[in-house]
Amino acid sequence: MKIIGIFFSTLLLISCNVAKNENENIITPDINFYTSYFTGNKSDLETFGKGGVCLMGGGLENDNAMRWFLNQANGGDILVLRTSGSNGYNNYMFKELGVAINSVETIVIKNIEASYDQYLLDKISKAEAIWFAGGNQWTYINYWKDTPVDSLINEAIIDRGLVIGGTSAGMAILGEKIFSAEFGSITSNQALNDPFHSKVSLDSMKYITISNLHDIITDSHYSQRDRHGRHVSMMARLKINGGSKGIGLDERTAICISMEGNAKVYGINSAFFIRSNNVPEVCIPGKSLTWNNNGKALSVYKVPGTINGLNSFNLNDWNSGLGGDWYNWFVNDGTLFKTLN
Repeated sequence: MKIIGIFFSTLLLISCNVAKNENENIITPDINFYTSYFTGNKSDLETFGKGGVCLMGGGLENDNAMRWFLNQANGGDILVLRTSGSNGYNNYMFKELGVAINSVETIVIKNIEASYDQYLLDKISKAEAIWFAGGNQWTYINYWKDTPVDSLINEAIIDRGLVIGGTSAGMAILGEKIFSAEFGSITSNQALNDPFHSKVSLDSMKYITISNLHDIITDSHYSQRDRHGRHVSMMARLKINGGSKGIGLDERTAICISMEGNAKVYGINSAFFIRSNNVPEVCIPGKSLTWNNNGKALSVYKVPGTINGLNSFNLNDWNSGLGGDWYNWFVNDGTLFKTLN
């Protein structure tokens, strides 16, 4: 009888394991390089994504913009990359937003060695969408620049229609030009009074190949943390060496950029599309920035977000938009001025 009891107990355990819901969260053991949190179907779904970029300015995620992001994955697999935190995106993306996708996996990367780990590289190769969480952009750059992660994300964008997106620090790394924060954050006052301040650290990551983000440096938490001035100072530095455009995003606001270059603005605050018109008159180490051009150094299209992304800006010509207003921004001796065009 004892043998029969053991047999049926074993059979019951096997049956329970087989019947286990495939959508159950699975947390892999913490290993040296990363921790993985998985939700959804464990079988990879091979599909071709619709491409595009979703940028969020920090704070609470915008649900409708995130739905756009997930829809661009075309029912496939979502990969969330971060260097801190845990699995907060998994159920949000897989269940709460009502978009049918195959799976969500969050991988928390702990060091540069993870960027050479085959498990992570395989996940990048199979994802239809990659989301970069907030945190510290320097950690992302330090861990990923000039590693296989660079080239694999690049290949996925070109070959498989990968859609990418990020919020806060995750947004910061998505422009072709990047404020790296290698030496910490910097205020607008500090940057305007010395654009070459040691904390105005600029970098680039070669995996971003989308033409709509060419020559663009982004900044987040834009109005809430008074970052307009520091963003302009970074653009001034970049303008000395060539082209310079900027996208600034307020908190709880997002832009969704189609492959055709149309940027729709979602949320309760504003997006700022900034075009530089001349080389700064004074932009040298130890001196306050002057970038005037008769009060028209920068042309800025400020677009209020809406629930359904009705307002937009055209990143193909950087000249036309819907629902916004044009402003002129300029800097005199370290002070930023703004006038309605």
